[in-house]
Amino acid sequence: MDNNFTLELADEAATLNFGAILGKAIVPNLTVYLHGDLGAGKTTLVRGLLQGLGFNGKVKSPTYTLVEPYEHLSVGGRTLNLYHFDLYRFNDEEEWESAGFRDYFNASSVCLIEWPEKAEPILPTPDIDLYFKIKPTGRDVLIDAHSATAQVCLKNIKELCN
Repeated sequence: MDNNFTLELADEAATLNFGAILGKAIVPNLTVYLHGDLGAGKTTLVRGLLQGLGFNGKVKSPTYTLVEPYEHLSVGGRTLNLYHFDLYRFNDEEEWESAGFRDYFNASSVCLIEWPEKAEPILPTPDIDLYFKIKPTGRDVLIDAHSATAQVCLKNIKELCN
């Protein structure tokens, strides 16, 4: 099975739509790294994912708080907790430990992490890497699956995109 594929996202609406597709494909116990420059669409994707899961509140980038929790979301008859990390301003491994962030990575959660390279030594290995590349019009996103669970999600994503 192919462990990755690239999807072209023409605009913000396409990024939101892909987020909603991702929301239908995810399962608990996933760690997803979101890579890309400022303005590449990482937070927009998370907003689309959450809206696809029926979340109606404001979705903001956790640039200053480091994490935004979205708990007790329903996915395919199951409940999961989603944690959206933005580590752009992260610079202290001790802060990670004292805040208890490690506990968020568990069998009932999905953790989406923007700027994972800022904390790579202390983060769990990703199940999925999403690489955003800005183009003159729109962006590409490369989805790279590393675990068996992620490969199932990737298969679901491909089916939902067709």
